[in-house]
Amino acid sequence: MKRRFKGRRAPRGMTLIEIMVVLVILGLIASAVVIAVFPQLQKARVDRTTLDIGNLDSALKLYNARKGKFPDTATGFKALVDMEIIDKMPKDAWGNDYIYTLENGRPVITSYGADGVPGGTGYDADISNRPQTTPNTR
Repeated sequence: MKRRFKGRRAPRGMTLIEIMVVLVILGLIASAVVIAVFPQLQKARVDRTTLDIGNLDSALKLYNARKGKFPDTATGFKALVDMEIIDKMPKDAWGNDYIYTLENGRPVITSYGADGVPGGTGYDADISNRPQTTPNTR
């Protein structure tokens, strides 16, 4: 019986080099995925915040239809929660509170973007339902 198995070797495990090569390949794949997905994640947050602002604007219009006026700036979204139009106080996609103001009798809902402070560019830019004013070029 020993002669039959003489030519066979016992199975061996992976070497340290083989394990390191596998880890490097997995690291490269993970970094490529992060580079490709991260910008899409930020864009999705902007899109979600834009949609939330539209939904809050609709909720404020419903409040206006029921009460005949929009809530004042001090009351804000709490009036919508009290009337059970929305379930809870809203937060933007970055976890910050939306800013509610009443300007010229119209509600303005603003998110300060990724940085949470007014102004900014790119993903830090403010997102709002405020009508955009275009300069007169005539």
